[in-house]
Amino acid sequence: MIYDPVRPADPKVLANDDAGDLDIADYLRAAEADLHEETALPEAQRQSFAALLIGAVGVVYGDIGTSPIYAFREALRATSSDGSAAVGRPEVLGVLSLLIWTLILIVTVKYVFVLLRADNRGEGGILALYTLVRLAARRRSVPVLILAMAGAALFAGDAAITPAISVLSAVEGMELILPSLNPWILPVTLAVLVGLFVAQRRGTASVAGLFGPVTVVWFLALAGLGLWHMAANPGVLAAFNPVWGVQFLANHLGVSMVVLGAVFLAVTGGEALYADLGHFGRKPIMAAWFVLVFPALVLNYLGQGALVLSNPSAAENPFFSMTPEWGLPVLVILATAATVIASQAVISGAFSMARAAIQLGFLPRLTIRHTAEGQSGQIYIGAVNWLLLGGVIWLVVSFGSSGALASAYGIAVSGTMVLTTVLGFLYILRSGVIAPWLAVVFIAPIAAIETGFLAANLTKLHDGGYVPVIVAVVLGALMWAWWRGTQKAQARARKLAIDTRSFVRSMRSSSVLAIPGTAFFLTSDPDIVPSALLHNIKHNRVLHEQTVLLTVETLRVPFASAEERAQIERLGGPFVRLSLRFGFMETPNVSKAISSARRAGLKFDVMASTFFLGRKRTVLRGKVGPSRGMDVLYAVTARFAADPTDFYHLPRDRVVELGERVAM
Repeated sequence: MIYDPVRPADPKVLANDDAGDLDIADYLRAAEADLHEETALPEAQRQSFAALLIGAVGVVYGDIGTSPIYAFREALRATSSDGSAAVGRPEVLGVLSLLIWTLILIVTVKYVFVLLRADNRGEGGILALYTLVRLAARRRSVPVLILAMAGAALFAGDAAITPAISVLSAVEGMELILPSLNPWILPVTLAVLVGLFVAQRRGTASVAGLFGPVTVVWFLALAGLGLWHMAANPGVLAAFNPVWGVQFLANHLGVSMVVLGAVFLAVTGGEALYADLGHFGRKPIMAAWFVLVFPALVLNYLGQGALVLSNPSAAENPFFSMTPEWGLPVLVILATAATVIASQAVISGAFSMARAAIQLGFLPRLTIRHTAEGQSGQIYIGAVNWLLLGGVIWLVVSFGSSGALASAYGIAVSGTMVLTTVLGFLYILRSGVIAPWLAVVFIAPIAAIETGFLAANLTKLHDGGYVPVIVAVVLGALMWAWWRGTQKAQARARKLAIDTRSFVRSMRSSSVLAIPGTAFFLTSDPDIVPSALLHNIKHNRVLHEQTVLLTVETLRVPFASAEERAQIERLGGPFVRLSLRFGFMETPNVSKAISSARRAGLKFDVMASTFFLGRKRTVLRGKVGPSRGMDVLYAVTARFAADPTDFYHLPRDRVVELGERVAM
C-alpha cells in the first residue's frame, strides 16, 4: 500500500521482473542475505568528488549541453516571419542577451541556488517536491496532487521529443559535409535512435563510464569554438548587458513571443539538475555548472553571435559553421555522441519517473528490471521504453527536421518548470522556512519569466506544440483515472471488510483446523482482513500456525532506512502483522526485506512458508454518468498491469493466488 495518505487498493509491489524464475535455494539465499542496500551509504557519498563531478557533466547536463546546436539558430530565424531576412547587430546582441540571462535566472538562480537545496532525503525532481509539499501540509490536497501529475505527464512529452530533436539536429550536420548526404539524414537518425532504445534492455552500466568524459570533451569543444570566434569580434561581450534583450523585445513586438519560445530552448534539460540530485549530490552538480557547463554554454553562444556578425550567411546554421571544413566531420561525430548521451539521460529519467509514479499510486504496476548489480537506479521498464521509441520514430518521420521539431519542444519543458516553481512556492509557504511575503518577493519574478516563456511556447501550439500537450493530457487522464480508481476501490473494499482485531478475537473460539507452517497474506490495508485469508478459511477450512498479515508500504521519502524497513506487531493467537516499508524511489523486494523481519523478531521456516495473494478483477456496474469514462479507463488499465506474482520476488511454487471480482 501507499503509506499515508494514498492507499491503492492493490497491495502488489514492484521487484525485478526476473523474480518469478527464482528457485527455493535462490529465495533462501535472498531471505538470509544481509541487506547491503539498507545499510550502505548513498551512492553520492561513496564515490569520489571528481567521479561525481564528471558523472554529473555526462548525465545531468547532457541535455542542456546540446542546446547550442539549435537554440541560437531558431531564435535568429524567429526574428522575421520567414527566417530569411538578414539580422543585424541589435538582433544578434538582443538574442544573445536573452539567452545568457535566461541561463542565469532560470538555471543558476532557480535550480542551482534554490531547488537543489529542497531535497527529500537527497532526492530531487517534481515528484520528490510533491512529497515535500504533502509532508509539510500534513494532509492530502487534490489540487497539489493534480499539479504533480501534470508535471509528470509533461515530462513524458519532453522525454519523447528530446531524443528526436537532439539526434536529428546533430545528424543534420552531415549535409554540411556533403550536400548529397541529405537523403540519408532521416535513415541515419532513425538507425541511431532505434539502436539506442534497443540497447536499453541490456542496461547502461557498461557504457555509462564514457558519458562523463565524452561530455567533458563536448563542453571543452563548445568553449574552444566560442573563444576562437569571440577573439575576432569581442564586441559580443556587450550581450551581458540585459538592456540589449529588453530593447530587442520592445523593437520586435510582433515576433517577441516566437523569439522567446526559441530562446527557451537554451534551458531545456534544466529540470535534470533537480531530478538527478540523488544520483550525484548538490555540490558536484553545482561545481560542474559553474566550473565547466555554464562558461562553455555562454562562450559558445557568444562565439556563434560573433560569427554571425562577421558572416551573416552563417545564421542559417551557426553552430556547425563555427568549425573549419576539415573539422566538420569530427564535430558532427562528437555532436551525435553528445546527443545520444543527452537522449540516454532523458530515457533513464523517464524510467525513474515512471517508477516513482507507480510507487506513489499514479500508474499501474509495470515490469521493472534492474540492469546493474548494486545500482538501484539502473532500471529498465519495457513498456515505457517501447512507447517512447514509437513516439520518437513518429516525431522524426512526421516533422522531418530539427527546425520543425523545435516548435513542439518548449511547451513540455516550460510547463514542467512552471509547475515546479508553483510546488516550490507551496513548499516554502507550508514548511515555514522563510516568511510568506519574502517567498512572494523571491518567487514572483521567476514565476513571471517562466509564465512568459510558457505563453511564448503556447503560440507554437498549431506548429507542433500540440504534440506534448496531447501526450500530457492522455497520460494525465490515465494517472488521474488510476489514482481515482484505486481510491474508489479501496473505499468500497473497506465498506465490505472485516476489522482485523475483531476477526482475531473471533478466531480464538473457531474450530478451523490449524496446520503447521507460516502463511503470508498480502494486504493493502492492515486494518482489514485480507480477502485471500477469508477465502482460504471458507474453502479450505484451515489456518496456519503462524499467519502473517503482510503490508507493503511506500513512504513519502525516496529511500527507507534500515530502522524503517520492517515493523512487527503481535495480534494474538497465530496472527502477526508485518509491515515492510520502501521509499518511493525504491523497487520493493520482499524477499530481501524479509530478512529485516527476522531481525525484528519474526521467526519462520522459509521452506514451510506460503505466500497468498489476492487477484482482483474490476467489474463495471451501475448507471452511466460523467465519471463513467474514468471508471472504464481504470478497469481497462488494470487488465494491462503486470502479473503481481512476479513482482513479489518469490518462488512461483510457493505462491497461491485467489481471485476476486470487485464491482465499481
